[in-house]
Amino acid sequence: MTPGHGSTVDGVLRRSARRTPARTAVEYADRTWTYDELDAAVSRAAGLLLAEGLSPGDRVGAFGHNSDAYLIGFLACARAGLVHVPINQNLTGDDLAYLVRQSGSSLVLADPDLAERLPDGVPALPLRESDDSLLARLDGAPVHDGPEPRSEDLVQLLYTSGTTALPKGAMMTHRALVHEYLSAITALDLAAGDRPVHALPLYHSAQMHVFLMPYLAVGATSIVLDAPDGDRLFDLIESGRADSFFAPPTVWIGLSNRPDFATRDLSGLRKAYYGASIMPVPVLERLKERLPDLAFYNCFGQSEIGPLATVLGPDEHEGRMDSCGRTVLFVDARVVDEDGKDVPDGTPGEIVYRSPQLCEGYWDKPEETARAFRDGWFRSGDLAVRDSDGYFTIVDRVKDVINSGGVLVASRQVEDALYTHEAVAEVAVIGLPDDRWVEAVTAVVVPRGEVTEEELIAHAREKLSPFKAPKRVLFVEELPRNASGKILKRELRDRFSR
Repeated sequence: MTPGHGSTVDGVLRRSARRTPARTAVEYADRTWTYDELDAAVSRAAGLLLAEGLSPGDRVGAFGHNSDAYLIGFLACARAGLVHVPINQNLTGDDLAYLVRQSGSSLVLADPDLAERLPDGVPALPLRESDDSLLARLDGAPVHDGPEPRSEDLVQLLYTSGTTALPKGAMMTHRALVHEYLSAITALDLAAGDRPVHALPLYHSAQMHVFLMPYLAVGATSIVLDAPDGDRLFDLIESGRADSFFAPPTVWIGLSNRPDFATRDLSGLRKAYYGASIMPVPVLERLKERLPDLAFYNCFGQSEIGPLATVLGPDEHEGRMDSCGRTVLFVDARVVDEDGKDVPDGTPGEIVYRSPQLCEGYWDKPEETARAFRDGWFRSGDLAVRDSDGYFTIVDRVKDVINSGGVLVASRQVEDALYTHEAVAEVAVIGLPDDRWVEAVTAVVVPRGEVTEEELIAHAREKLSPFKAPKRVLFVEELPRNASGKILKRELRDRFSR
């Protein structure tokens, strides 16, 4: 067996605990963990999971809200050699059942208020708020001191939606994520003296792998919140306890629209990170005008690459605020045509990646893996333009995926749900610009008989998780098509975006 070299996710925490054992690592609610305490809790949690009958390589679902317990569960899986499967806590019904079953999860770490949604027969262990929870059982749990996982072992399946109805689990190794952490640290200027707040869902790769884990690597003190609550966030900034924050544009828009945004003392906020979807330039300009000394970073990527691929730094925004920046330390990117050949700078093409941060493929989906990885490069599905200075700008999506509030929604799945209504003759689902969601899921429907917008939205909500249901329904007499009969969604977006 290849000897371990410590290039593992749990090794990131272990090294920080040895370097600064007494420094506070994480604060959540009324609980505080030093690095030494967090490291010890992870070893006990790893021992507890293995005592449940799990073996290295088994998949473990994580279906919980933000908490210290969620973080400990992830790190415990990493230390025990298990494969962590983060699950969007908004999932319900068939969406949830498919992900649990497709991943082959032997156990799900679930908050009690979410566990009742799990499919029948799926074993669950409470993460918190229970006498039998992961946290409650740590004191009596055996300490895991077995062999370390290898850097090439899988540590997580990051599920990402495509144009089909079925999500794909990107297979992430320890080595890939550790490379991504170093890329994040260098590109985003993360430092031990920063005081970051982590308020976005930890099931999302951006919050966990671009910010929380890299900040643990450098030895910072992280505050974990249940959600991006404006009152709580502003209080932390004013009190000097927080100076760094990441959020998608939808959250920044909401914060900038608060009546007290103009009156609270937010001068202590030093670093502002945004990503997961496109930030409207007018919103960014409004934020910069209100907080002129705040350093803004635009983060771009996708789950398959860990997820950070490019960054636009604070000194690079002038004159290119619509750009997503240049590639990070361990990422190489090109813009190519359909045949995989480079296109000239300034010409739109598909952005492709090569990187040690990349996933190993999609879990139990060899055909999808073969389509995504060609000639040694990963096909991202994003249309981009590169300029002569190496800056990338995303101009469109190759696939019909809607980025609504930082969450990817497959348009075909929404269409299939609406087609089950008897009054829908034809439907095309697109993303339209929206002040709150940046892209709102919008159904363009050719009706058959009488039907209202409210009826179709309610029907979709019965079939889908709530965040996938359309925010709007527009009625038309016919859908535009090309000569081969394909619906021209670009024309619909252009028509209804005006």
